[in-house]
Amino acid sequence: MTLKPTHKYDDIIKLEHHVSPKRAGMTMEDRAAQFAPFSALTGYDDVIRETGRLTDGAVELTASSIQWLNSKLVYLSDHAKQTPRITVTWFKPDGRKSGGSYVTQTGLFKRVDECQQILILTDGQQIPLEAIYGIDWDEE
Repeated sequence: MTLKPTHKYDDIIKLEHHVSPKRAGMTMEDRAAQFAPFSALTGYDDVIRETGRLTDGAVELTASSIQWLNSKLVYLSDHAKQTPRITVTWFKPDGRKSGGSYVTQTGLFKRVDECQQILILTDGQQIPLEAIYGIDWDEE
């Protein structure tokens, strides 16, 4: 197969490049952006990043650990008027996937709501009792 010259565009091949008098020319960056690769799977990178994010599992407390925490909660409830500064370590479930992370929070103790099973700090923070791993405070 041999290609034969057709001379189809001989009448316009030597003409100057047209420049519009009404529109500004495109910058080199904008022209290059037209040929940049596109993301065929929108959100795929976010899914990969989320899958790779690590979470912890909650530790199951022993019966003696639960009893020790309950005695601390009783002590705090008895001394609530003094609003002791406490440090609570608790398991905070992840909102997007299974598991979560252990969070340590310091604040002033307000009360234990036994109906809702939560510990409440004076700043309004509510911590589920079942999620508490440890409670500490400075004895003065």
